[in-house]
Amino acid sequence: MKLYSDRFALPSFRRSLIGAAALALCSGSALALEPFVVKDIRVEGIQRTEAGTVFSYLPVRVGETFTEDKSISTIKALYATGFFKDVKLEADGDVLVVLVEERPAIAKVDFTGTKEFEKDMLVKALKDIGVGETKIFDKASVDRAEQELKRQYLSRGLYGVKVTTTVTPLERNRVSITFAVDEGEVAKIKQINLVGNKAFSDKELRDQLALNTGTWFSWYTKANQYSKTKLTGDIESLKSYYLNRGYVEMQVESTQVSITPDKKDIYITINIVEGEKYKVSNIKFEGEMFGREDELRQLVLLRKGDVYSGERLTATNKMIQDRLATFGYAFANVNANPDIDREKREVGFTFFVDPGKRAYVRHMNIAGNTTTRDEVIRREFRQFESSWYDANRVKLTRDRVDRLGYFKDVTIDTPEAQGTSDQVDVNLTVVEKPTGNFQIGGAFSQAEKFTFSASIQQANFAGSGNTVGIELNTSKYNRSIAFSHTNPYFTDDGVSRSYEVYLRTYRPPAINIGGYSIRQTGGRISFGVPFSEVDTVFFGIGLEHSQVETDSSSPTFWRTYLRSIGGPANGIGTASANSVPLTVAWQRDSRDSALTPTIGQYQRVNLEADFIGESKYGRAVYEYQWFRPLFSKVTLALKGEIGLGRSFGKKPYPVFKNFYAGGIGSVRGYESSSLGMLDPLSRDALGGASRLLINSELQMPFPGQGQDRSLRWFGFLDGGQVYREREKMRISELRFSTGLGISWISPVGPLKLSYAKPLNAKPGDRLERFQFQMGAGF
Repeated sequence: MKLYSDRFALPSFRRSLIGAAALALCSGSALALEPFVVKDIRVEGIQRTEAGTVFSYLPVRVGETFTEDKSISTIKALYATGFFKDVKLEADGDVLVVLVEERPAIAKVDFTGTKEFEKDMLVKALKDIGVGETKIFDKASVDRAEQELKRQYLSRGLYGVKVTTTVTPLERNRVSITFAVDEGEVAKIKQINLVGNKAFSDKELRDQLALNTGTWFSWYTKANQYSKTKLTGDIESLKSYYLNRGYVEMQVESTQVSITPDKKDIYITINIVEGEKYKVSNIKFEGEMFGREDELRQLVLLRKGDVYSGERLTATNKMIQDRLATFGYAFANVNANPDIDREKREVGFTFFVDPGKRAYVRHMNIAGNTTTRDEVIRREFRQFESSWYDANRVKLTRDRVDRLGYFKDVTIDTPEAQGTSDQVDVNLTVVEKPTGNFQIGGAFSQAEKFTFSASIQQANFAGSGNTVGIELNTSKYNRSIAFSHTNPYFTDDGVSRSYEVYLRTYRPPAINIGGYSIRQTGGRISFGVPFSEVDTVFFGIGLEHSQVETDSSSPTFWRTYLRSIGGPANGIGTASANSVPLTVAWQRDSRDSALTPTIGQYQRVNLEADFIGESKYGRAVYEYQWFRPLFSKVTLALKGEIGLGRSFGKKPYPVFKNFYAGGIGSVRGYESSSLGMLDPLSRDALGGASRLLINSELQMPFPGQGQDRSLRWFGFLDGGQVYREREKMRISELRFSTGLGISWISPVGPLKLSYAKPLNAKPGDRLERFQFQMGAGF
């Protein structure tokens, strides 16, 4: 054997080429090798790596001439794989020998002392940067992982964190990596200093900041822990606050963030240059407006002499764009150019209107519906393919789909169709929610402890949009079995049909002492006819047989009614009456969501009367709901209901058609059905022929929920009362309560909890402060 060299030769043994490669790589010079033809290639030193993997990276093959250049290329290629920490090349005759020393493989990655982050999340995050089980161990990657860990902790305000990395060798050329974390204490914001503000006080400006020095809710919001992202958002909030109050040239000149040597306290200083306060001098329009300048000018929210508001200017731009979009100009561009007069402290604006091309809708796409059929969603569409784009119709489409109640989230976007300049696609994306409902209602009181009721219903049955209900009410006092079916599109033009058959038994509420029962068997059918996008009229007819049973403990009121419908003279026994209720109803629903509305109204008038049967009565109910956002995440919800019942002729008003009030859903803080007329002897609640309810709520998402409205807390004020037939409704007799509650659209259905304090309870009123209502989905 010979070692090819331009200086000397050694007899026999293997010829080592590593020296030539090393010199070539390190010093730029190489030993001159006498080329040879490779007859075979042998790989030595591999433990886990397949020989074929090594061969695939070699730039030389059997039968080729091996040269000094190829030796350098071979070593570079093998090092570049990252599999090896040492590579040597030798020649054994005409056989090229590749000797490698593999890098260890990572057998395990573990963490100790981590409380701020879940271990599974850390394992996944580090694996993404090359440090994870089965990955090749690389010291540089481990160092990067350690720095990334520290960075994550610093983002949470843990500036005193220490990370110690231990690499433990294992058998079969493997290693175990352990990151020992000493999290230290969280650095809290000690002080926020505002410098340069004259127009507004420090308190006013601090109220605009997400960061603060700590409140009673900081354990949840972590608002007293510094975050660069939050500080950036706070600076924008300050700018918006000033811009909305006329300070056009306000600037945040600089910010300083300092931390104490013990890394426990953080001090933030924000330097503000306010500038002058400006008023609006004039408004002009330029561009293509299709003769609608007066119409567009009416949309401007700023008037001459008004204090400038950036929020109003932005809203004006959007309203003009949205208005143009209703004519098909989906890509309209509106820019307001300011003209600042610093001497007069005035600013004028010229709105440049560029409508762009009129756009058509190419495709209406649906995504996310795994159960609901496409046709169930498409029949709610008010924007159609191949027609002009209309922003109002697109929004109406979204709202109508959301009001179905089958989805917990409905979003819509209108991207420009690829390859065209005058077409858009409308993409509607839904997130389905369980539409089966196992409803549970209950309450806890000192006297009755725990009571509950239940029923089962399946909306959007098999994705068809139909509602099928089997009511199996198993409460202690009310038992029923009923089957109902609703087809919202009984006809293609949207006429709905509903029918129900039922057998129900009512007993007195838990708070009553006296006993009685009502057994009702019957059925009904009704049709709903839409005559606008938000209005529907309903017509229906039913047939009902009611059997009333009393005993010696029954309230006098019930025994009197039993005698009036042909019962025994003493009012104790059984009597029955047949009724044929006719119903007419009108409903208007303009809410943006049936599940968690934030804006819109809901109204319903329901008239029910029996002129044909034996009961001879009339019953009217008007319900009104109003929703309006007060701030970005706070919604004011108002609800009112008035119910009136009257008898016709000499027949008394049917007691089983009485209204009740008290409890969740009417007046929280009072026991269910406990308000109104009481039996003079037993003091049992008897309900009334009329009812008045008033409810108001301030609904707010929990901090940290973002735009998610599924979990909210609310403050409420309730008022209500029931009255005897033909009794005047006196506001002074309303019972009021106030309190706090939580509503949650949970994975298993809606849940509502409330704690109420009665405000004007009278002696004899039955109170119940904690109440809940829950529905479990399937």
